[in-house]
Amino acid sequence: MSARELRATVSLAAIFALRLLGLFMIYPVFADYARGLRGASPLMTGMALGAYGLTQGLLQIPMGLLSDRIGRKTVIGAGLAIFGFGSIVAALATSIEGVLLGRILQGCGAVGSAILAFVGDVTREEVRTRAMAIVGATIGLAFVLAIVAGPLLEGAIGVPGIFWLTAALAVIGIAIVQEAVPTAVAIDRRPEAEPIAALFSRVLRDGELVRLDFGIFALHAVLTASFLAVPQLLAGTLGIASDDAWKLYLPVLAGSVALMVPAILVAEKGKRMKEVLFGAVALLTASLLVLAVAGGVVAALLAGLVAFFTAFNVSEAMLPSLVTKTAPAEAKGTATGVYSSAQFLGIFVGGAGGGAALALGGVTGVLAFALAVALLWLGVVGTMRPTPRRAAPAVRIAER
Repeated sequence: MSARELRATVSLAAIFALRLLGLFMIYPVFADYARGLRGASPLMTGMALGAYGLTQGLLQIPMGLLSDRIGRKTVIGAGLAIFGFGSIVAALATSIEGVLLGRILQGCGAVGSAILAFVGDVTREEVRTRAMAIVGATIGLAFVLAIVAGPLLEGAIGVPGIFWLTAALAVIGIAIVQEAVPTAVAIDRRPEAEPIAALFSRVLRDGELVRLDFGIFALHAVLTASFLAVPQLLAGTLGIASDDAWKLYLPVLAGSVALMVPAILVAEKGKRMKEVLFGAVALLTASLLVLAVAGGVVAALLAGLVAFFTAFNVSEAMLPSLVTKTAPAEAKGTATGVYSSAQFLGIFVGGAGGGAALALGGVTGVLAFALAVALLWLGVVGTMRPTPRRAAPAVRIAER
């Protein structure tokens, strides 16, 4: 990876991480906070928490289409501004309806597809999986930091303060877009040559892209649902309270990243993308089985968590790379828009389905729901064809 590619990738990963850091910090503290809001109910609390994923899922496709037309940097900057405004609305709200509105507005800043397409624009095909691994690892780190920081910040500045901090992070993200992210100039791309409807139809008719879209949907549905069960497993087996869970998550994530690296190298250097992805989904499925039967066995629980995060990190790194390699160059933003929509809808479905499973069957019910999704994904991966190597458009990174 060249210095310019590394700079572009790290800058874009930082924007992704700043946005997700603010969002993830709310997760461990929102339910308790919402109970004190005017008009709060369990249903409205769940809607307020999940509304972000729903609006993100609905808007990723049009934002990806728009980034194909008017440029990635313009779309990313505008999306971050909308996201920051939504954070301010949520910070000022005194009712659950106000927070719901803020979360809806946050989700309207749907820039994930444009960021992933931008990474694909500014990296060569032979290093793209590595670049996506950097993005994936950064997202994983943001998640861990958020789970640690959320309860600590809630005690210091309250949940409204976390929303204000999230708005500040959005402003920092805009500054990075303007000052640190280089401009990619696609020399031979002619977006005007094909209408938007044709690009969209082309992406949806591509069976391999649809399989990858289902993959990211399933991965994040499993992740979201599983985190309804994992905290209870940690408390029941290890006696770890939520404010001490970071002491376990940090080494588990570090171990999973260390195991991810050789898997990515095998996929990239050995050109075994499908085989490695299939192995990762099989490992994810096995980890859920282990967690479901671990009971009070500490070693089994720890092994299951390391396997789970290893499978998640490998899949998270490979799926966007496969999308950008599979999609036609002129429809890359459209393809990543569909992909990102599937990801956020997976979050919404995972939360709703996992919540229903928790109500019906407790922790075992949640893990059974996640396992069913993982098994379905395993079947889908088994039908994938080897990834085609499309000719990438000529891209140069403009000097600032």
